[in-house]
Amino acid sequence: MNRIFLDNAATTPIDEAVLSVMTTALRENFGNPSSIHAEGRSSRAAIEQARKAVAHYIGASIGEIFFTSGGTESNNMVLKCAVRDLGVQRVISSPIEHHCVLHTLQTLQKTTEVEIVMLSLDEKGRIDAQELEQLLKDESRKTMVSLMHSNNEIGTMIDLDAIAELCESYGAYFHSDTVQTMGYFPINVSKTRIGFLSGSAHKFYGPKGVGFIYINSDNMIKPFVDGGSQERNMRGGTENLHGIIGLAKALELAYENREKRQQKIQSLKTYLKEGLESNFGDIQFNGDPEGLSHYKVLSVSFPASPKSDLLLLNLDIAGISVSGGSACSSGVDTGSHVINALHPESSRKTIRFSFSYHNTLEEIKVVLAKLKEIMPELALVS
Repeated sequence: MNRIFLDNAATTPIDEAVLSVMTTALRENFGNPSSIHAEGRSSRAAIEQARKAVAHYIGASIGEIFFTSGGTESNNMVLKCAVRDLGVQRVISSPIEHHCVLHTLQTLQKTTEVEIVMLSLDEKGRIDAQELEQLLKDESRKTMVSLMHSNNEIGTMIDLDAIAELCESYGAYFHSDTVQTMGYFPINVSKTRIGFLSGSAHKFYGPKGVGFIYINSDNMIKPFVDGGSQERNMRGGTENLHGIIGLAKALELAYENREKRQQKIQSLKTYLKEGLESNFGDIQFNGDPEGLSHYKVLSVSFPASPKSDLLLLNLDIAGISVSGGSACSSGVDTGSHVINALHPESSRKTIRFSFSYHNTLEEIKVVLAKLKEIMPELALVS
């Protein structure tokens, strides 16, 4: 039986065209990009072509794009270097950010004098823009606002343009973790004044272990990883050449096919949501699925019961891959900090379904049928 993969917020299968250009690069672009001979120059040219492509798709200049190992490194780099190099004294964020942001902020709080302020959220995971503005009115400390574009567990999104405008009006730096939205939504940094944003290839059908950071040219920081003069003196270490080439190809495909992919993914999410509502009782949805939300994420809350406690495992046994939240805890189910922040007293069980354009309507029908088999007590009589 073919398995059904509905954990695309954790990672996505690599596109065949991406795999093809990476394989060619592994065979042919073996020169060290820092070498001055022909093989080195060829590899360097390939990296710069990839940088040009990434810059093009997000409206940046080439000198504002730097390749990293992924979103975690990019977010660490922004936050730690902003405090170290830009004199940031206060970071405003939210309690449902990705752990690579939250844990970085915890480290900064322990090792520096920076003040960390967490915004309040409503039950859907939305920030209060008025509260943010009130905080920004205090301009006595240099401030950075760090808010993810779309939450990776519940899909709730911020209004990127509105937050960017607010930060600019009060002279605050704005950093957004756009790992979940890069390649899925149009982002143009020449129009939306973001100081820093991050992307990771494996979230948009590219390879793991490679990402990028956009750093607005007005906010230049010093290297986070010291070593050689790679990445225009911004990140030491020999570049992950085939990964960078794969990232650029994946981003090209994501943007060139964005609307078609979005339409398909949205239709699958809608079908599953409506199917759950019409076939099961006591189903709830986390986040803001009918509002400003990522079209590839549907976070579903099931009532507490012995069967719901084993739902993740039973779906896996049935050949369906989903998750209970973030996939960044080394395979350990420690519970979701996002759900705990929004519903601290709840004993309900959350399952995150996240879709790709590879999924089919038939797969969603199978999921609904399997849920009826696993949890018949919730199924409504037709």
